[in-house]
Amino acid sequence: MDTTKTLIDVDDLTMAYGDFVLQQNLTFKVKQGSIFTIMGESGCGKSTLLRILTGLKAPAAGTVFYSDMNFWESSYKKRVQRMQRCGVLYQSGALWSSMTIGENIALPLQQFTTLSTHLIQEIVDVKLALVGLKGFADYLPSAISGGMKKRAGLARAIALDPDIVFLDEPSAGLDPISSRMLDDLILELRDSLGATIVIVSHELPSIFAIADDSIFIDTETRTMLATGNPRMLAKNSDNIKVKQFLSRSSSLLDENHP
Repeated sequence: MDTTKTLIDVDDLTMAYGDFVLQQNLTFKVKQGSIFTIMGESGCGKSTLLRILTGLKAPAAGTVFYSDMNFWESSYKKRVQRMQRCGVLYQSGALWSSMTIGENIALPLQQFTTLSTHLIQEIVDVKLALVGLKGFADYLPSAISGGMKKRAGLARAIALDPDIVFLDEPSAGLDPISSRMLDDLILELRDSLGATIVIVSHELPSIFAIADDSIFIDTETRTMLATGNPRMLAKNSDNIKVKQFLSRSSSLLDENHP
């Protein structure tokens, strides 16, 4: 795995809703095979940035490159083709409540491939096993726990073997044990699939446990205040906001990385 290759290159990005500028001058790179975290306080625009990266909202200015592809300058067809090589886990899991877990995972395979029903079922079983949900294909989302829903959503996100997986607050609402198990699962999937992971999160235990790189965006200044390994930023950043955000509990840093 080449962790020195840039897979996503964001340059001078501005995010806005009408005349209201949410963030500006965002410049950062996501390396292939890394786990990259988008950090910041509530309301700073973390999820909006994720929407721009996943093709759901156009930036007001700036560029997003996927390797050598200028994403937002490309045709809609090419953007869709690029996104078909990505997986997304939404904060709520976003499972279809009327469909079983297996049917939820099979849906992207049915929509975007010509695989047979039998082969799709085999892939569904493999993905469920990867996230620790073997035997739950016939369960409805209402019959499983919150942590299991997150894992089922992750299984759907990796159904098409994506090269990039986007996760929006994957640990939100989970107890500490379930959150830690999800962190371990994300690491295992990154290593086994060779995928690049981009995560929106404000959960320090998860950030310190799994992130290789990060960006910190600020509500007040409406721009980025730091980028880099969050463990190094916690120790060495000279920006007080970044320092305070990452030092809410120094024991987390010591516990995850002595």
